[in-house]
Amino acid sequence: MNDSSRLPIGLFDSGMGGLTVFKALAECLPGEDLLYLGDTARLPYGTKGRDTITRYTLKAAQKLVDMGVKMLVIACNTATSAALSAVREQFAPLPVMGVVDPGAQAAAAASANGHIVVVATEATISGGAYQKAIARIRPDAVVTGRACTLFVPLAEEGWMNGPIVEGVARRYLADIFPLEGAAPTGNLEPDTLLLGCTHFPLLQEALQNVVGPQVRIVDSAATTAQCVADELRATNLLRHADSGAHYRFLTTDNAARFARTGSLFLGRNLGDDEVCLVDL
Repeated sequence: MNDSSRLPIGLFDSGMGGLTVFKALAECLPGEDLLYLGDTARLPYGTKGRDTITRYTLKAAQKLVDMGVKMLVIACNTATSAALSAVREQFAPLPVMGVVDPGAQAAAAASANGHIVVVATEATISGGAYQKAIARIRPDAVVTGRACTLFVPLAEEGWMNGPIVEGVARRYLADIFPLEGAAPTGNLEPDTLLLGCTHFPLLQEALQNVVGPQVRIVDSAATTAQCVADELRATNLLRHADSGAHYRFLTTDNAARFARTGSLFLGRNLGDDEVCLVDL
């Protein structure tokens, strides 16, 4: 173990969605300190241009690097798809992990028939990040992408289920998944729904109700956590638990709201005093 192993892992997201990855990392690596930054002042990223997303992501990454981290995790699918290579280039040799490749691995492994539907932000879908990543892993897969822009504000608002959320989901997905009770079309029906945005796991119950119990829903959080663990071992940066892990949360706007809604993502109370307001 080298001295750098005692530094925290830095996680970044455009808002609070990356807390799903944070939670998975805390469970997978209970001995690691974690430093989370949510750029809520500039949310959402998914409707912005690639150059803008890259600029915001590099600023957020710089903030975490300046505070001292041993690894960066871009816990945002939109930022990963637009800016992963730029972050790796600017901060080399610091290890940088995104969430797209782990999510693609999870979906490719979960699907029995190879027909995978990816729901994500407009920028992630239009950039084809998941389509390309899944094709590299499973060339025979049929991948259908659907931009679901309204899912992000629903999750940030804490609206996780109920008729409004399911109604929005049906509007996005009814032409892809067969309606309940509909006769078989003879086409290859999708058997896997990949949540290609870290905000979307909060809506999983509502999405399952819409697509039906026969469809497996997967996200990138658990797979990303395992990939982070593997990378830390490979680079001799894994910290063995010698004391309780320390967690810090940073946001660029409205710390009280971050604490309130962030508690839903984490599944535990997040006090106002645990969240710090920062500028980028």
